Amino acid sequence: MPEKIIRAGLIGAGYIAQWHAGAIRATKGVELTAVCDVSSATATQLANDYQAQPFTSLDALIEADVCDAVHILTPPHTHRDLAVKSLDAGLHALVEKPFATSRAEAMTITDAARSAGRIVAVSHNFLGVPCYQRLKQASVSGVLGRIASAEFNWHFPFEPLRSGPFGLWMLRNPGNLLLELAPHLYAFAVDLFGTPTDFHLSVGKPVGIPGGGTTFQSWRILARAGHVDLAFNLSLVETMDDRSVTLHGSSGIAKLDYARDTLIVGHQNASDIVVSPLLSETFYSWQHLREGLVNASRQAFSLNQKSPYALSFRGVIQPFYDAVHSGRPIDDRFSGDAATTVIGAIEDTLVQMPAVAEAPAPPRLEAGRKPNPTVLVIGGTGFIGRHLTRALVATGRDVRVLSRGRTNLFDDLAGRVETVSVSLKDADGLRAAMQGIDAVYHLAKSLETTWEACLENDVGTTVTIAKAALAAGVKRFIYTGTIASYDMSRPDCEITEETSFDKDMRDRNLYARSKAMCETRLMEMHREHGLPLIIARPGIVVGSGGPLQHWGIGRWHGAGAVRIWGHGRNNLPFVLIDDVADGLIRMIEVDGAVGQSFNLVGEPMMSARDYFDAIHEKYGARISVRPSSLLGFYISDAVKFILKRYVLQKRGISRPSLSDWKSRAHFSPFRNDYPKKVLNWKPEADREAFIRKAIVDPNLFGF
Repeated sequence: MPEKIIRAGLIGAGYIAQWHAGAIRATKGVELTAVCDVSSATATQLANDYQAQPFTSLDALIEADVCDAVHILTPPHTHRDLAVKSLDAGLHALVEKPFATSRAEAMTITDAARSAGRIVAVSHNFLGVPCYQRLKQASVSGVLGRIASAEFNWHFPFEPLRSGPFGLWMLRNPGNLLLELAPHLYAFAVDLFGTPTDFHLSVGKPVGIPGGGTTFQSWRILARAGHVDLAFNLSLVETMDDRSVTLHGSSGIAKLDYARDTLIVGHQNASDIVVSPLLSETFYSWQHLREGLVNASRQAFSLNQKSPYALSFRGVIQPFYDAVHSGRPIDDRFSGDAATTVIGAIEDTLVQMPAVAEAPAPPRLEAGRKPNPTVLVIGGTGFIGRHLTRALVATGRDVRVLSRGRTNLFDDLAGRVETVSVSLKDADGLRAAMQGIDAVYHLAKSLETTWEACLENDVGTTVTIAKAALAAGVKRFIYTGTIASYDMSRPDCEITEETSFDKDMRDRNLYARSKAMCETRLMEMHREHGLPLIIARPGIVVGSGGPLQHWGIGRWHGAGAVRIWGHGRNNLPFVLIDDVADGLIRMIEVDGAVGQSFNLVGEPMMSARDYFDAIHEKYGARISVRPSSLLGFYISDAVKFILKRYVLQKRGISRPSLSDWKSRAHFSPFRNDYPKKVLNWKPEADREAFIRKAIVDPNLFGF
């Protein structure tokens, strides 16, 4: 008799949902039948990829009776309520880490599972990589001898600490970072050695969050579990990736790289003192070669469907559904009890936080005053939006910032800046937010993976915002497009505001194509309905708050290596963030700006190679810089497209042309005469000042 198919649903359709969906597809006897997200477009897009039903509320999903189990993939502070509601409704639940935000919340979830007679599990996914089972076997079998100590490392750059978005749950207070990342490390310790105790916490490299508050870029935690000394190290600065577990035993050392799924074991040997180093290093070399070959062949033959990260989710989801199928308890690694122990250990660690996390609140500008905004910034919590908002306040203007979530980025400007939460698809809410507003800046963008999603979530949303601006009678509507919409593949073609986009943009990347379509629709509204439109196209924006790993310069492979687009010897269209903010403000001050577009590109100063040479000179850090073959990228992308479309059956994907790939190298030079003439814009012209503002002041490495 065929095994019953278990119907699975995803609650939350963000980034992590793609990995869960792929793992469900690879799990025998399970079918993804529902996707739920507060964003209808997001839920529909992912649901369509898997022939599932979209929902916008858990209540609607439960009422439809289309699931036997759900994966809860929403922000951590929502886990408890969603898990309890799902379990009470008779659904099994797999909860993303962190399982909960406190021991009490975790116990509430596990109690609900017991009462309902349902399976609850946690996605401590790195315990699911294949090599971890080998490490655990080495630990319990005695081949490493008596384990004296263990070290758990998470050395991995966390870009939002330096360049945002700063409204993330993880950055709302210092403890949230530990709640988000430490479960990876603590779960290893709990599974290997039991409950950790005797915590000692130290933090380092404090970083201020715009608007107020402080968090930390490094964490060092010492603890014990029985006779084993434990050390947990987290470093979130720009550092080489080292996500590992190392066990130190009396007879050997084992190091698991759980991000790459490799395991290297070293043993003492009884050879002669001269021969011993040779044998040891030869043994290590053989293991490294074996692990590399296994991983490379596995990914190649699976069309990258079995990357270490993908396998980690399969390693969690398969045991979860095995338990659901059989009715037996979930594997101890992923049980609700283990998850509660992990959260409890983190909570015990965070008890020490108040003594070290106190930071003086920044002075508040005109505290107690109620803002009277005349400017609305949509996308005000992004890189450009944050700088623009503060620059507007510096000119004496009050600002209203439109945000879809909770944010405290402008608490220090509470007397001059107000934040309102409105969906960009809510026409009535947008009109209300624009009452009393003279100028609207539309800086928001939507990075989609299909053209249909771009039309709905970028172009459609932009038109909705523009209609609201017309209805509200605003005097200026400034839209930020992108220079990426130009064909920048020809060195002999100088680009000015008179340069047109290609008539047929279907062979361009989705971002460039979508932005160009937004401009087209807005210009139609300007001509036909009088929309007071001004278009700004910033270049490669650099400066304080910007990232080290800027993808406008090249394809990054960690903080220490980059493949620059093309040969990297042509000048790039860099522009300082402060100059962009200045140009945007001038657009609402100059009468002749309406109906015009402006390419906000700085003076030609630096190539990609010059940029990295300056980083080396100022920081003493040599980044490995390699040129790239754009033809090679194009061919590789074509092969991937064919495999995705016809082997993996992925729908709605596009393939950029060779010219599109070449455009990423910015071969075509820009002239910035027009904004300088019309706006009296004066971008930084001194090379040393530019280097200081673009490279030195931004603290690119996070120290």
